[in-house]
Amino acid sequence: MSEVRVDLHEAESGKQVPDAPCPDQVKPPRTESPSMDLQGLLSALSSPSAGVSPSPSAESSDLLSLPWEILIHIASHLPAHCVVNVLPKVCRTLSSVGEDATAWQLRAQRLIGSKARFPVGPREDFNWPTACLEMEQLITCWAGEVQHVAKQSEENEKEGDQVRLQERGRVPGGHENVGGSEVDRVGVAAQEVAYGADEGIEVVMEAEDGEMQPDLDGDQMARLREELEGSLEVGAAALIEDGRMWLNADGPGGAHHDQNDLGYPRHVNNRGQAEMIQHQSSRSPSPPPALECITLPSSHIASVNSVLLLGGKGAACATASRDYNVKLWDLEASPDGMLLHTLGRKGDFTSHRGWVWCLASEGSFLASGGFDSTVRLWDLQAGGTDRGLIRAGASVLCLSCQTDVLLAGTFDKRINMYDTRAAEPLIKSVRLHGNAVMCLAADDTYIISGSADCTVAVYDRRALKALKKIKLSSFLSSMSYSGHEVWAGDNKGMLHSFSMQTGTLKPLSQFDVGHTALVNGIHRSQGSLYTCSTDKTVKIHIPSGPPRTLCTLRHPAEVHGLSVEAGIFAVAAGDVTVNIWRPRK
Repeated sequence: MSEVRVDLHEAESGKQVPDAPCPDQVKPPRTESPSMDLQGLLSALSSPSAGVSPSPSAESSDLLSLPWEILIHIASHLPAHCVVNVLPKVCRTLSSVGEDATAWQLRAQRLIGSKARFPVGPREDFNWPTACLEMEQLITCWAGEVQHVAKQSEENEKEGDQVRLQERGRVPGGHENVGGSEVDRVGVAAQEVAYGADEGIEVVMEAEDGEMQPDLDGDQMARLREELEGSLEVGAAALIEDGRMWLNADGPGGAHHDQNDLGYPRHVNNRGQAEMIQHQSSRSPSPPPALECITLPSSHIASVNSVLLLGGKGAACATASRDYNVKLWDLEASPDGMLLHTLGRKGDFTSHRGWVWCLASEGSFLASGGFDSTVRLWDLQAGGTDRGLIRAGASVLCLSCQTDVLLAGTFDKRINMYDTRAAEPLIKSVRLHGNAVMCLAADDTYIISGSADCTVAVYDRRALKALKKIKLSSFLSSMSYSGHEVWAGDNKGMLHSFSMQTGTLKPLSQFDVGHTALVNGIHRSQGSLYTCSTDKTVKIHIPSGPPRTLCTLRHPAEVHGLSVEAGIFAVAAGDVTVNIWRPRK
C-alpha cells in the first residue's frame, strides 16, 4: 500500500502539494491555487485502520500527523464538493475538516474578495459549507460558459470577416496580398478596433510575457477601419434589427458592474449566431461548457409571464401566459423538452379567462393566479387535472405556497390566506397596504409583502397581526426569502437586502447591479443570486455586499420571470420563449 508523505518543512514554507483530480469534483474557481493529491490521500488511508484517526507521533510523518492549522490550509485548496462529500468517507479526522467554520469563512472570503461583505445578513446559523459549495458551482458553470461562448464567437468572427472580405473583392481567392497569419488575426483585431474606437476604449492584446500591449499601430488601424467600414455598418444594423445580444467583459474590480455579459439569440442552441463585443480577447483554450441551454418548443401564442420548475429536481416545469393558458412540460423526455398538458377545467377552452400572471407549487399541487380574479388549483400527480377554483375578488398578482396555506396578493391591496383542502378555503384576508400587493414571501411564521404604495410589511401568521411596515422610495416588484435574509428587486432596477429575525425586518443595503428597469424576478440562496428585468437582461451574481455579478444574459424581448431549482435555471420572456439552462450531462 502506497503512503502519502508530506514534508512538514515544505508545508510550513508554503510549497505546493502536487495536484490530482478528484472524481466528479467541481473545478475550483481559482486555478492558480495548489491542490492536495486526493487520490494519493485516499490510497494512503484506505487500510482497515484508516477509520481510526491516528495519533501524532515523533516517528510518524504522514498527512494526519501535521498540525491542525496546516491540515486545514491544505484542505482549503480542495473544491468544496470534495471537502463536503469525499473527505468524511475517508476517516474521522478528515471529516472534522469540513466542520471547521473558520476554514469555510476564509474560503468564502477568497472566492468573493476582501472588500465584499458576506453574508450580507446575520451570520448566526449561516450554513458556510453549503454557501461555499453553491458559490464554487456557480462560478464554475457560468464563468466557464462565458469563456466557451467568447472563444466560439472569436472563431466565428474570424471566419465571417474573412468571408466578407472575399465577397467585397478585397481578398480575391482568399490569398491576394494577405499572409496566412494576417488573415488569422483580421477577425478579432478588426472587430476590436472598430468597436473599440466607436466606444472610446483602448484595444489591447495580451502579449506572450503577460503584459498588455497595443496590438495595432495607427496606420494598421486606419487601413483595417477603411476596409471593413461597409461590412461593419451592415453588421451593426443587422445586430439591432435581429435583436441579437453581445458580451461585455468588464474588469474584475467593478463590484457594481458586470464582469461578463453573455448574450444569446432566440434559438440559443445555435451558438454560431451569437454576436459579441470583446474588450479583451481570450487567447487560452476555453474549457468545455458546463451548461447547456434549450428553448422549449413554441406552444404559447402570447407572452409568457411566469415559469416554475417543479418536483425538486427540475425535471418538469409549468409556464403561464397571456394567452390565458398554463402548460406542463417534461424537461427530460426529449433533448429540447416536451409539452405534456395544457391545463384546463372540463368544458373550458383555456386554463383561465384572463392573463395568467403567477404560479406557485407545494407538493403535488400547482396554483395559478390570473387577471380573471381567480386562483386555480391543479393536481400534478394526476397529470394536471382540475383540483378546484378559488375566487379572489380581484386580479391575482403574486402567490406563495406553504405547507398548510396558500397566500395570494391581489390588486385590491389584500393578502388572502387559503386552506386548499377545505370546502370554504378562505382562512383570512388582511389589508396591509394602500395599493396593489406586488410580491410575497413567507415561512411557517411570517408573511413579508411588497406593494405598489412603496411599502414592505411583515405579518405574524400565528398572532394574526401586522408587526412592521417600512416605507421605501420605490416599490418592490419581486422578492426572495431564505434563511435570515430577504432580497427584493424594485421598479427602478435596484436590489434591496433585509435581515429577518424574530419578526424584525431590518433594511440592510441597496445595490445597483446594472438593471435599468423593473426587476420582476429574483432568486437568492446562500451561495447564489439570480435576477431578471424588463430591461431584457438576466444577471447571475454571488450574493455578497455588493453582489459580484458573474455574467449577464441579454434577451431580444422583455424578461418576465425566472425559476431556479437543483442547479437548473429557467427564464420566461415576452417573445413567447422559455429558455432552460441546465448542467450538461
